Amino acid sequence: MRTYAGHSSADESNALYRRNLAKGQTGLSVAFDLPTQTGYDPDHVLARGEVGRVGVPVSHLGDMRRLFEGIPLEQMNTSMTINATAMWLLALYQVVAEEQGADIRLLQGTTQNDIVKEYLSRGTHVFPPGPSLRLTTDMITYTVANIPKWNPINICSYHLQEAGATPVQEIAYAMSTAIAVLDAVRDSGQVPAEKFGDVVARISFFVNAGVRFVEEMCKMRAFTRIWDTVTRERYGVENAKQRRFRYGVQVNSLGLTEAQPENNVQRIVLEMLAVTLSKDARARAVQLPAWNEALGLPRPWDQQWSLRIQQVLALESDLLEYEDIFAGSHVIEAKVDEIVREATAEMERVQEMGGAIPAVESGYLKSQLVSSHAERRARIESGEEKVVGVNCYESTEPNPLTADLDTAIMTVDPANEARVVAALGAWRGQRDDERAAKALERLRATAATDENLMEATLECARAGVTTGEWAGALREVFGEFRAPTGVSSAPVAVTAEAGSQMAEVREKVRVTGEQLGQRLRLLVGKPGLDGHSNGAEQIAVRARDAGFEVVYQGIRLTPEQIVDAAVAEDVHCVGLSILSGSHCELVPDVLERLRRAGADDVPVIVGGIIPSADAAALKEAGVAAVFTPKDFGITEIIGKIVDEIRRVNKLDAPEPTA
Repeated sequence: MRTYAGHSSADESNALYRRNLAKGQTGLSVAFDLPTQTGYDPDHVLARGEVGRVGVPVSHLGDMRRLFEGIPLEQMNTSMTINATAMWLLALYQVVAEEQGADIRLLQGTTQNDIVKEYLSRGTHVFPPGPSLRLTTDMITYTVANIPKWNPINICSYHLQEAGATPVQEIAYAMSTAIAVLDAVRDSGQVPAEKFGDVVARISFFVNAGVRFVEEMCKMRAFTRIWDTVTRERYGVENAKQRRFRYGVQVNSLGLTEAQPENNVQRIVLEMLAVTLSKDARARAVQLPAWNEALGLPRPWDQQWSLRIQQVLALESDLLEYEDIFAGSHVIEAKVDEIVREATAEMERVQEMGGAIPAVESGYLKSQLVSSHAERRARIESGEEKVVGVNCYESTEPNPLTADLDTAIMTVDPANEARVVAALGAWRGQRDDERAAKALERLRATAATDENLMEATLECARAGVTTGEWAGALREVFGEFRAPTGVSSAPVAVTAEAGSQMAEVREKVRVTGEQLGQRLRLLVGKPGLDGHSNGAEQIAVRARDAGFEVVYQGIRLTPEQIVDAAVAEDVHCVGLSILSGSHCELVPDVLERLRRAGADDVPVIVGGIIPSADAAALKEAGVAAVFTPKDFGITEIIGKIVDEIRRVNKLDAPEPTA
């Protein structure tokens, strides 16, 4: 039982972990901030506004020491949500454990380390797929030999569902990732054939549980069945214990609503039941989001509420006293058979392409997810898929939980970033620079060979190298990678049938373009390090379908790059998407750069997880409109974008169509 936590600094996060453990939490789940996840130091230009916001900044060994001060790592089970820089964070964790006097062979925990889903959904990838898979392979082989109780990879279907995956796609693409990883480990020659079962036994999964209770439960039974088949037939693992499908769950955040957020509590409970009721496919670990995650960063009290939900289930109910209560159900078995059949067929399609890595590089996987997500959004907007409090039963009594919205979420002290940057400077000033330089040179040299990178990384950790320096050295050897966006190949999700809202918006786009003498152009930008691009992609796809020419360059851009593109493409509107909380720093920067470029007549709209007070401040700074999760109608948003373009260009209302 644990909550995903970490913010501001190593010291503040350490205090939070101690409080949570005292409340009965039985493990730690570390959230790292975006600079740490993407391999940048806090003083890098891309880290501006992101330091300590969505997790804890860990820039070097000193930060990791303070993060776990007073917490005996030999007795702890620690999950670290880290991917592109997973090897680096595991090295720091191991060195701190050694300094505590721990036997590293007893360390227990998990590094997420699933880079494939980063290209498809979360966007914290750094290196190209090939070198990234090598880092994963080296970590797995190192841990199996040296930290045998550690789960070196947590293959994540969770984020695939957040990006729009159906249950069939969630299984198929997660399993395809597992096959790519296991094939790479087998083919590396670093593990003897007779030890390969040990590798399979350390593979774990991180799964999403949505609110469609029966379907999600059947999905987990299908996952279990397919994994048993793959590990036995493809890899020849005969030991049933090694073939066990070991998974943890973070229940769905995609379905959490800003409107009537109290409804999120019952959604969370239903989703938790989907992965706990069925003993034959029960999660080994469960993380629950907080009721107010669609509003902003949950407070410690909100995280405690989620922990108590699990404790009531485990300690007050009789759920854990029975064998599988669905065994023999013909309804459940039929649904499981259907999911297994369809997921296996999709896995075969991916293998025909050469596996998960080629399917990422070709853009196939991303386009499939963007399409599925667009179809889901269209169902919600049409009312075909009901969301209580959003598109039905919208009237509500005043909510005491959000009566004072500014205190209903936690905020990060704006001065925190400067303190973290100053501490980083102090660390660099007191370390042995010669030893750090030699460690980095060894890392580069090793990266240019096929030697395992873990020992060179451990030396970097001990030498005081920083996160940005470690990743920077590997960038020099491996290069960087910009993943396909999936936007251009996504099919039309909402048709412009006569009399429909989409038809009206398309006509408004057409008329406005004619009045301006050119096709309307919208730039969709993702400033900073926030890689959650699902919303931006859906805006881009719908704007394209409405008749806009869309400029979308993907994630991880500086304000300067966004403004340069806006000026070069002569766009009529700039749309910025930020979910990490850095909007107050990055959006005003974009506005100021547009003014300096003489493009201050281009309206700027912003979407994301933005508290009402921040939204008011952004509008005061010059933002034309702010959209948050409560604004679920994408076609309506596109219409409002056209209205803003017409307003700044002083156009009359378009003539009604015949």
